[in-house]
Amino acid sequence: MATTRIYGAETRPSQPSFYILNRADEVSLAAIVKAMGGAENIVFMVEEVLLPAPEVMKVINGSGADVISFNFRKSNSRALRERLMESMQQGKDILFVPGRPNSIIGTLSDVPMPFMMQLGALHIAPVPVFVGGHRNNIRRAFTSGKDYDWVTIDFLPKLQPGPLTGERLLEVWLEVGCRRYSENPVFDKSLARLIVEGMRKNATVELVDGLDGSSLPYGKMLGVAMALSRWMKKNVKEERLGIILPPGKGGVIANIACFLAGIVPVNINYTSSDGAFESIVRQSGIKHFVTARAFMSKLPQFPWPKGEAIIHLDKTLKSLGMPAIAGWVAFAKVAPMPLIARTFGLDNRKGNDEAALLFTSGSSGEPKGVPITHRMLISNISQLLSKAWVPEGSPILCSLPIFHSFGLAITTVMPLLYGFGMVTFPSPLEAKSLNDLIEKHKCTVVVSTPTFARSMLRRAKADTYASVKYFVVGAEKLQKTLADEFEAKCGMKLLEGYGLTETTPVCGVNLDEIGPTDEQPYYVPGVKMGSIGQLMPGLAVRITDPDDDSVQLPISEQGMIWFKGPNVFSGYIGRDDLNAEIFRDGWFKTGDLGCVDLNGFLTLGGRRSRFSKIGGEMVPHEVVENAIEDFVELPEGFAGRAVAVMGVPDAAKGEALVLLSAVHHGQLNQALEDIKNHLVSLGLPRLWCPREIIPVEAIPALPTGKMDLKGCQMLAYEALNIQH
Repeated sequence: MATTRIYGAETRPSQPSFYILNRADEVSLAAIVKAMGGAENIVFMVEEVLLPAPEVMKVINGSGADVISFNFRKSNSRALRERLMESMQQGKDILFVPGRPNSIIGTLSDVPMPFMMQLGALHIAPVPVFVGGHRNNIRRAFTSGKDYDWVTIDFLPKLQPGPLTGERLLEVWLEVGCRRYSENPVFDKSLARLIVEGMRKNATVELVDGLDGSSLPYGKMLGVAMALSRWMKKNVKEERLGIILPPGKGGVIANIACFLAGIVPVNINYTSSDGAFESIVRQSGIKHFVTARAFMSKLPQFPWPKGEAIIHLDKTLKSLGMPAIAGWVAFAKVAPMPLIARTFGLDNRKGNDEAALLFTSGSSGEPKGVPITHRMLISNISQLLSKAWVPEGSPILCSLPIFHSFGLAITTVMPLLYGFGMVTFPSPLEAKSLNDLIEKHKCTVVVSTPTFARSMLRRAKADTYASVKYFVVGAEKLQKTLADEFEAKCGMKLLEGYGLTETTPVCGVNLDEIGPTDEQPYYVPGVKMGSIGQLMPGLAVRITDPDDDSVQLPISEQGMIWFKGPNVFSGYIGRDDLNAEIFRDGWFKTGDLGCVDLNGFLTLGGRRSRFSKIGGEMVPHEVVENAIEDFVELPEGFAGRAVAVMGVPDAAKGEALVLLSAVHHGQLNQALEDIKNHLVSLGLPRLWCPREIIPVEAIPALPTGKMDLKGCQMLAYEALNIQH
C-alpha cells in the first residue's frame, strides 16, 4: 500500500494563508487537509472548467468546507482577490486544488502557465505545497499519476509578496522536487547489478551490428562480458581502463566487462589530437587500452599506445577459448542472482562510487575529466524515462560514440537496463547507412545532432522515419529551417534536447505533443519549439546575473543557468581551481545562458563564452549565427554547418564579429552587405553585424557534431594574422 510522507506541516504560518498545490489526488488531498487541522479551517478554491478529478471533488464536497469556484477566462482578479481575502479575514486558509490538464507523463505541475499567471495576478503571497509521486522502480522513479509507491507532501515557507509569484512558485517546487527525488533509495544501487538483472530479464533482445548485419542476444552478450571481466580482473591492476572502440558489439562488451570487474571504463575520443589524448591519459592515470586490430587499422593517424599497453579485444576473447566463453554464457543464463552477485562482487561499487570517467569535448580548451557515478547514471536514465514513454523492446539507433555522454548513458547503458534493442553503427556521419538501418529495423528512438540530421534528411525518403517515435537532436541549436524541412519531407518533428557531460547528460528534452481536446481545453505542452523542452524531474534550476553570481534573477529572466540534482557531478578530476568557480552551495554553474517559462520549459541563450562585448554591449554569437544560417543559400547536397560567428580583438570597440563561411567563396563584399541588410531587417542592431567574411573549406566540428570553437578561433585568428 502506498505511504504518505509529510514535511513542514508544523512550520505552517500561524495566520490564515493562501496555499497553492502543484497537484493533488484524493490520497494526498485528504492527507493535506488533515495536516492543516481539518476541513473546518479551509476554503477550497477550484477552477470550474479545469475541475479536479471526480474522486478529488468527492473529498472536497464531502468535507463540508466552503468552495470558491472561479473561471480562469472570465473571473476578475480584483473581485476574486477580495473574496479570498474576506475568507482569510474570517480565519480560513485558502487551498487551491488544481485539476488535471492534458500533459505528458512525469510533468512536475498540473498548474498550466496561464493559471500560474492568474494566481500570481491575485497579489496574495502564497504558501507553496509540493506533492510528488515516487516509485521504487529505476525505470520511472517519479510519476505524475497515481501509480506511486509513496507520495511526499511538502509545506514550504510562505513566499514574499510581490510580482513574479508564478516564477517563485515554480522555482521552489523544482528545488523541493529535486530534494525528494534525490532521496529515492533506488539510485544508490549498483549499476553492474542492474545491468546484469536487465540483460538476464531481456536475454532474447538483440544488439544488431549495423556494420556487418550480425546480431547478438543480450543473454549471450552478458556471458561473453563475464568471461572478459574475469580476464580483466586478473590482468588489469589499475582502477581505470581506457576503451578505444566505436559503438558496436566490442565497445558494449568492453564496457559491461569493466562494470562487472569493478574497473572504471574511460571511453576515449578516437579523433583526439596527440595533445588531447596525452592529457586524457595523464589525467585519468590509465595504462592499458582496449581496442580491436580492425579498428586500429582504420585510424592510422591516432596516437596509438605501444606494446603491451594495448589489449586487443578480438585476440583476448579468442585466447579465452570457446568452451570457457560458452560456460560463462550458461552461467549468465542459469546461475541464481545471489551467486552471480557474489562471483563478481556486484554490490562492491555503487551509489556515489565512480562508474565511468568521461572527458569533455575540449571544444574550448583542454579536455576536463568528469567522474560519472553509479547514482548519476541510474538517476538520469530514470529521469528521462519518467517523461518519455518508450515501449519495451523498442529498437534504438546507437550511432553516437560511447565517449560521448549521451552515447554512454542513453544509447549504451539504458538499453541494457531496460531491454531496448540496440542497432549500432560506428559513425553518426554515414547518413544513408543510418537511414537504411532505421527503416530495416524500425527504430523507435533516434538521437543525433542537427548537423548529422541535415545529412540524414538529404538522403531520406518520405517514409524513412515512419517507425520513429522520438527523433531527438542536441549538442547545437536546432535551426527552424531544418525542423520545417524535416516535417515537410518526412512528417517527422525533430525534438530538441539539451545535456551536458557534467549532468550525465540529459537536462531537458521536448517529447510528445500535447494540446487541448473537446473534453479538456487546458493542457501543459510537451513540446515548445525554440526551447530544449521541460526540465527533467528531480533537476532544480537557478538563474543568476551573467556578470555577478551573487545576484539571483527570476527564472523567467535570461541569465546564467545553475543546476542541482542527483545527475549533476561533483567536480572535475584534478581541477580544484575550476571546481571552486563553478560550484556554489551545491549548485553547478553550467556556463550556459537561458530562462525557464512557467510550464518548466528551458530556452537557451547560448554559451557565456560565445558572447562578445562590442562597444560595451554583450552580443550573442549564436543569435547572429542562426539568423545568417537561415538566410544563406546552401549548395545542392551541402551538409554540415554553413557559417560560424567568432569574436576577434578590435582596437576601437574592444571586439568585433567575423563570419567564417563554408558557402561564400566569391563576391564577399556583396555577400556581406546582403547579410548586414538581412540582420537589420530582423531588427538586430548594426553593431551585431559581422565585420568581414572569412571563407573556409568547412566549419570545424567535433565528432559529437558540436562546433569546434577552438578550431574556429584558430582559423579566424590565422586568417586575420592575429597572434594568440
